[in-house]
Amino acid sequence: MWSFLANPHRFMGFSRLAVPICFAIGALLIGWSLYNGLMVVPPDEAQGGDLMRAMFTHVPSAWLCMGLYAGLAAASFVWFVWRHELADVAARAIAPIGAGYTALCFVTGAIWGQKGWGQGWHNLILGDSRLMSVLVLFFLFLGYIALRAAMETRQKAAKAGAILAMVGLINVPIIKVSVDLWETTTIHQPSSVIRIGGAPEGAEAEEGQGMNPMYLQQLLWGFGGHGLLASALIFMLMRAEIYSQRSDRLLAARLEES
Repeated sequence: MWSFLANPHRFMGFSRLAVPICFAIGALLIGWSLYNGLMVVPPDEAQGGDLMRAMFTHVPSAWLCMGLYAGLAAASFVWFVWRHELADVAARAIAPIGAGYTALCFVTGAIWGQKGWGQGWHNLILGDSRLMSVLVLFFLFLGYIALRAAMETRQKAAKAGAILAMVGLINVPIIKVSVDLWETTTIHQPSSVIRIGGAPEGAEAEEGQGMNPMYLQQLLWGFGGHGLLASALIFMLMRAEIYSQRSDRLLAARLEES
């Protein structure tokens, strides 16, 4: 599949069909997740009452921003080792989408934290290991974009960006384990999503049981929807970049002829 899409012509044909499909299915999944999260599932007073419903956007966006950075690093590695131009196009397209989802993670987390923690994230970033590591991730996305824009040529920009992306990948596992490794420096709850249990009420079960399946289902629907939406946006940016490169080559050829 990947080798098939590695050809720019085949990718353009595939993405022309994939973009509207991903948009449509992604919108349906996000809408279903938000409808159930906002209107159907009961609030959990221990997690901030009705404000905890922000988690149905916050948690999927948190998962996705880490996944997008991993994708950025993987595409950068492919370009750095094999100089595959489509991989660089993908990396360049992933960066702004990843930055956007990281910002969405912060905003929805701040809404949730106003009651769940008693204050917003803007007052807690410097004192919380999870928030600080996610902030570093946000700066890595922005730094990648800024570094590429500062380079004189596209090859230099791709090389510098790839090195930054690959080095910054170490921050992704740090985000995941920060809550468990530095319990005294975080206000986040320990990991509970992967421990699916049978808690009867609330977003969080008793210790060791994991998350209530009622809440987990909506998080997974939302994650799938946002994943498809992000894929559609990335495909659109990649298509725009490919068209831009083609037009530049065409313009250069015409200038040479004249």
